[in-house]
Amino acid sequence: MKITLIKQLHDYLLHNHTDLLIALQEEHRLEHYLTQKVASVSDLLSTLQEEGRPAYVIEALCLEELTCDLRPSRFNYMRELLEAEFERDYQRMLQSGILTYEIISLTGACEPIFEVFAFGTETEDSPDLKYAVMGMISEYLER
Repeated sequence: MKITLIKQLHDYLLHNHTDLLIALQEEHRLEHYLTQKVASVSDLLSTLQEEGRPAYVIEALCLEELTCDLRPSRFNYMRELLEAEFERDYQRMLQSGILTYEIISLTGACEPIFEVFAFGTETEDSPDLKYAVMGMISEYLER
């Protein structure tokens, strides 16, 4: 079950936190991160198994717990905003194969904005946050 959870967490990072995944790989810490993260839900896993819950329920509940501190995804927020509001640039980056790199760079450039607005589930729909990030994207693209 732990191997399955490690794989699911890896897949989650791949699709929602590509920036974190790449950083962990570059630092040669990915395996340790995944193992430690899954170890953090050992008690929940044991409890659910003792209760006789089906494997798919156990996996879903454990993955929910494993990813709660990773939501919402700044990487996805940036990608969705770039695609919606800067479609031409998004398509150009996608076609040239640099989209992931540019989103990681943009996310880093917008780090102070995310901090000021305390980016999280409560603020991710804030129009002020959106416009501040869009302003930074515009500046970034002009360079």
